[in-house]
Amino acid sequence: MGRVIILTALIWAAAAGAWAQSGSSGFSGLARIDAEASRVRDAGQGAEISLGLSQGVPYRLFTLAEPPRLVLDFQEVDWTGLTADKLVQGEQVSAVQFGTYVPGWARLVLQLAEPMKVASAAMSVDQVTAAARLAVTLEPVAAEEFAASAGAPQDPRWDLPAPQVMEGKTERDENAPLLVMLDPGHGGIDPGAETEHGIIEKHLMLQFARELGEALVRSGQFTVMMTRDGDYFVSLERRIAMAHQAGADVFISLHADTISEGRAHGSTVYTLSREASDQASAKLAERHLRGDLLSGTDLSQADDRVTGVMLDLARQETQPRSDALAAALIDGLRGQKRPINNRPLRSAGFSVLKSADIPSVLVEIGFLSSKRDLNNLVDAEWRAKAARGILNGLITWRAQDDARRALVRQ
Repeated sequence: MGRVIILTALIWAAAAGAWAQSGSSGFSGLARIDAEASRVRDAGQGAEISLGLSQGVPYRLFTLAEPPRLVLDFQEVDWTGLTADKLVQGEQVSAVQFGTYVPGWARLVLQLAEPMKVASAAMSVDQVTAAARLAVTLEPVAAEEFAASAGAPQDPRWDLPAPQVMEGKTERDENAPLLVMLDPGHGGIDPGAETEHGIIEKHLMLQFARELGEALVRSGQFTVMMTRDGDYFVSLERRIAMAHQAGADVFISLHADTISEGRAHGSTVYTLSREASDQASAKLAERHLRGDLLSGTDLSQADDRVTGVMLDLARQETQPRSDALAAALIDGLRGQKRPINNRPLRSAGFSVLKSADIPSVLVEIGFLSSKRDLNNLVDAEWRAKAARGILNGLITWRAQDDARRALVRQ
């Protein structure tokens, strides 16, 4: 992504009259998209965006680079009835995504064929019906100028709240429940994989995370927190930070991907690859708040070199624990006779695995591109047994991990 420089100030809809009427006529604060009145068309070398809404709402817009995109945020829009194929009618916009961004906010992302800037943006509101129309025009701009102005504005009304300062993680009693941070993949504007029948990874993984969390809590050996409990966007870095702020003992990210080639099926568990871990410390030190890097350790005053050394030292202990956790989860799933991939233990550079001091794994519980896996994933009884397999794996890992750590202390 290009440098983060604010393109526009926060733009509020000039809809005071419409809001007054909506209050007296029973309208809620949720605007609905008018799919028939919404189009994205070419306009010479630029583009015109016209969105019909049931009422005026606050909005903002800005651009992002690599690839060039226009982002529109709204408070809040129900996208029901809108399809990408009908919305985009030209070549200057090559792709579109829309959905929930964070609770209370909706986002529309237009991928631009070439760098373009906002030439004009205005929302008009019918004072009688309260219906609104947002009109945006884009015009070509040099790549250098586009990159210099690209980036998301920072504003507390639109962005996730700043992480709260929490007390450092204390030594855990060996009999106390472990805190497991479950991370349902994707969410909001990021839907993840989707089948031709409309089954979407973000919804399926949220459902499975809730079911798994209930199974873990009922065992009495674990407490559970989740990086998201609804259909909204959470950045990859924020997911790691949440685990540190909560003092999580384990981090499990849940996914169900698709592949366009091959016939992969069955569960797979990933840990951070050795190659990725070589760069992970530097990237974490560069992009995260220092207070979120190591639980119970304040690195806010440490320079990059000291921070990197501390992270690498922590990772030397954590990586074998993550590897053992991955193996235990596969054994647990296999014990429940869940289908296992023929190469179930893998490593990759997934961002959510880069915590230096929390054993972290990413579980591909199955592949939506596999008919057998898909049938399993939508079967509540199958998911319950898969959750039991993960629970059994965690119980086994915890006993083995406690024994190993006791030997280290001796």
